Amino acid sequence: MSTATTTVLKTEVRLFTREPGTLFWVMVSPTVLLVILGLIPSFREVSEDLGGRRVIDLYVPVSVLFAMIMAGLQAMPPVLAGYRERGILRRMSTTPVRPVSLLTAQITLHGAAALLSSGLVIVVGRLAFGVRLPQNLPGYVLALLLAIAGGLALGAAVCAVSRTQKIATAVGSAVFFPTMFTAGVWVPVQAMPDTLQRIVQFTPYGAASQALDAATTGGWPGWAALGIMVLWTVVLTATAARWFRWE
Repeated sequence: MSTATTTVLKTEVRLFTREPGTLFWVMVSPTVLLVILGLIPSFREVSEDLGGRRVIDLYVPVSVLFAMIMAGLQAMPPVLAGYRERGILRRMSTTPVRPVSLLTAQITLHGAAALLSSGLVIVVGRLAFGVRLPQNLPGYVLALLLAIAGGLALGAAVCAVSRTQKIATAVGSAVFFPTMFTAGVWVPVQAMPDTLQRIVQFTPYGAASQALDAATTGGWPGWAALGIMVLWTVVLTATAARWFRWE
C-alpha cells in the first residue's frame, strides 16, 4: 500500500470512528442480532430437523454475513457517493493523492470493519451460547474472505450506479432486503425448503452461507459455492469499474 493510500486510510479511520451510527450498525448490530436470537429458548434447543444442531448455531454465520451486508451496502456507498457529489474526488485528482487512494482506503476500511465484526460475532456466539468454533479453519477463512470481497464489490457497484448520496442510500436499501433474505437473516438458508435453497445458493450471500456452514461443521466449502462467490465478485467488480465515475 502506497504512502498516499496509507495517509488517506488513517484519515478515513478517524472519520469512521466519529460516526456512532455507522459504528453501531457495522460493528455492534450483528452481535446484538445474535444475542437477541440466542435469548429465545427454542433457538437453543437441539433440533433433529437441523441434523442435531440448534437454530442459534445456524445464526452465527448468518450474523457474520449481516456484518458484511451492513459494511458493504449501508456504510460504504453513501460515503463514496457523498465524496463524489461534493467534488472531493475531482479535487483530489489534481493533487498527488489520486482518487484511487481514497477508493482503496474505503474498501480496506470497510473490509477490516466487517472482519472485526465477524470475529466479535463468533466469539460471543461461543462464549454466550456455546456455539462451536469453525471446525475447518482454513476453509472458513477462505469463505469469509470471499464473502467480504463479494460484499464490498456489491457495495462498489451500488456506488457506481448512484450519482448522489441520496440515490446511493436508496439503491443500497433496495438491494439490502433481498440480500438479507438470501443471507438467511429471516430464515436460515439451511432451514429453507429444498427448492428455495437451490435457488438461493446461486446468489452471492446464499453461496456464502452454504460455504461458511460447511466449514463450520468441519467440511470443506463446496467448490460450487466458492465458484459462485468468485463469479459474483468478478461480475460486480467489473460492473463497478465500468460505471464508476470520479465526478
